[in-house]
Amino acid sequence: MARSTSSLRSSTTYALLAGTRQTGVPTLLAARSVADMPDDTPRFEEVAPRVWVAHYDWMHVNITLVGGSDGLVMVDTHGSAAQARVVADDVRRLGAGPLTALVNTHEHWDHHLGNATLVEEFGEMPIHATEWARDHVEESARRTFEDLEQRVDDPRREEVLATTLRLPDRTFSSAVHLDLGDRAVELIHPGRGHTAGDLVVRVPDADVIVGGDLVEESDPPFIGDDSWPLEWPGTLDLVVGLMTDATVVVPGHGKVVDKDFVQDQRIELGIIAETIRDLASRGVPESQALDVGEWPWERERLVSAVRLGYAHLPRGQKRLPLA
Repeated sequence: MARSTSSLRSSTTYALLAGTRQTGVPTLLAARSVADMPDDTPRFEEVAPRVWVAHYDWMHVNITLVGGSDGLVMVDTHGSAAQARVVADDVRRLGAGPLTALVNTHEHWDHHLGNATLVEEFGEMPIHATEWARDHVEESARRTFEDLEQRVDDPRREEVLATTLRLPDRTFSSAVHLDLGDRAVELIHPGRGHTAGDLVVRVPDADVIVGGDLVEESDPPFIGDDSWPLEWPGTLDLVVGLMTDATVVVPGHGKVVDKDFVQDQRIELGIIAETIRDLASRGVPESQALDVGEWPWERERLVSAVRLGYAHLPRGQKRLPLA
């Protein structure tokens, strides 16, 4: 697919730096620290042989590097040009080899707005994503910037708005292998969940899974306006099926976790999905579902989950009255 580069001045976010996440794009939660680390602080830590993770305070974003004899693949690129330059400095400080490819785990801005800057810093390279993510990056970014333009007091406003959008140019629908010379990396679309276009990265020889926002550690997984709450548990079942008891799992946000953590998160998402199905089957209106149901998370986190869950249910699983 042809490479596309554009600078978007009118686009949206999910309630960016302050406030809660809203319409399908993770917000920059005010509760998350934005402190900068000293320039000489080594940020990338090796979590498995030739797999490094850097954790950034802003949004608790994780950036992953996978190394092979032919170079490095970076998974996700952060949420602005300025932050991507910090990431680039950290890659150079690590000194593990040339950066040869980028991967965007989904279309939300905090996972791809560093694309253009990293290409500028390290030269032309392929940018991989699912077909769905590639086709929805521009619309997601447009909504993000449009929202941020209204947030005049947002401390990251100018930084994000100054960022140039660079679209992924290598796409797939189900799975693809990346050849790193002496190592193969698998990109897998396990199904719909956080978005319709999520991918996970599997490094078989190192027993590592990079889960994107299908898995989060710093907060419960974000269910936004473009999520699929009824399908998310089944999608995680497939991801868990790729794991061993020793698998290292890198979430989109927060600390590195393990298989047990992902299974526990899948149970919570399953409770949410089954509660929605149960309430709808008993004729409980959507407007009453949050109050009637017993939920594993705070109700304010589940507004979109209930609305989307009711909308996604087949008609045969709903019972009157639902008004």
